[in-house]
Amino acid sequence: MQQYTVCKGDTLERIAASRGLSRVHIINANPWAGAQPYLIPGQIIFLPSSPRRRYVVQPGDSPEKVAAAFQVRESSLLEMNPGLSRSYFPEGRVLVLPHAERNRIIQLEGEYGYHHLSHDILRLTELHPLITSGTIGESVLGKPIPYLKIGEGARSIHVNASIHANEWITTPCILRFVEEYVNALEGGRRWNGYDPRHWFAQCTLWVVPMVNPDGVELVQEGVQPNNPYYGQLTAWNGGRIDYRHWKANINGVDLGDQFPAHWEEEVQRRGKKGPGPRDYAGTAPFSEPEAAALADFTLQTSPDAAVSLHSQGQEIYWNYRNYEPKESRDWSRRLAQASGYRAVKLEGSDAGYKDWFIQEFRRPGFTVEIGLGKNPLPLEDFDHVSLETGLIVAELLSI
Repeated sequence: MQQYTVCKGDTLERIAASRGLSRVHIINANPWAGAQPYLIPGQIIFLPSSPRRRYVVQPGDSPEKVAAAFQVRESSLLEMNPGLSRSYFPEGRVLVLPHAERNRIIQLEGEYGYHHLSHDILRLTELHPLITSGTIGESVLGKPIPYLKIGEGARSIHVNASIHANEWITTPCILRFVEEYVNALEGGRRWNGYDPRHWFAQCTLWVVPMVNPDGVELVQEGVQPNNPYYGQLTAWNGGRIDYRHWKANINGVDLGDQFPAHWEEEVQRRGKKGPGPRDYAGTAPFSEPEAAALADFTLQTSPDAAVSLHSQGQEIYWNYRNYEPKESRDWSRRLAQASGYRAVKLEGSDAGYKDWFIQEFRRPGFTVEIGLGKNPLPLEDFDHVSLETGLIVAELLSI
């Protein structure tokens, strides 16, 4: 086995993905690793060799069919299996399969964090000039909060994600849609029955993919004693070292309760007196830089409709204290039909982004709870929930 020294930002999932292994492979070689919520920089773990995938040629197979089935290049398949060719591909032959080709920028290689986001935005904008990017402000710890823009139409749609830290899977879900949108647009193809040329000509899509980068990093990587926030975070977390349930920002303020939409009533309802993993609304609306930056950006761009992505529940909330316009209900039903989710009229909740947007603009606003299960949603759900996310945004762009 190979020895590996854990570095900052490493997780079991990220290390496994980078070496063609699974999380279970690493835990089997390092049983203690499964009992720790986080790896600690400086720890040494043992990595087993990555077993090659193999396949037995079936009747009717060809190099082209096998390559397509396993998402590899035909040339790579033949190169790894000398002596085989399109004309000689005998039934029963055991093939060694190359690694699957990476044909997308937005991939999950373990937990999707802020450094993945920064890297992928750079690649998306380099490869696709139709996508532009910028920043709306900074987090508590000074991380720039990026946005993406695509389209040139007069109708403006806003989508944000990862307001809650342990709901980080919403970030790659919306980015996957943006990538597939631009690929279909540039290739002159439809996307799941929709025409992206119509979206581009009629709409401008603004995406803030990770509102809470400090919180996302805390959920994914934990915090070590040499971090200046270690003491207060540990206290706010009740002495626990596992932060996978954490929704708030690094100040222990829930950004989902930071907006001036009957904020005082939400504070009374929550009953939280101080910082913690969730539900503390802060000392005032917009006390946190992430919420203030998101609101300022929304005011600047003045979208015609807005979506705030959360997880989980497969539900779409569309109303707020009767401030919503009459079309909101019908629109929510269209989004629900497109995705298979439920449109829900929600009562007894205030101070969220969607609440503030509807109250401020009197335009359709939606909170979408993607996926179903327990946060953070498992990585294997990504392909499903990213498609569901895309279908919701696609339908909204098409209204």
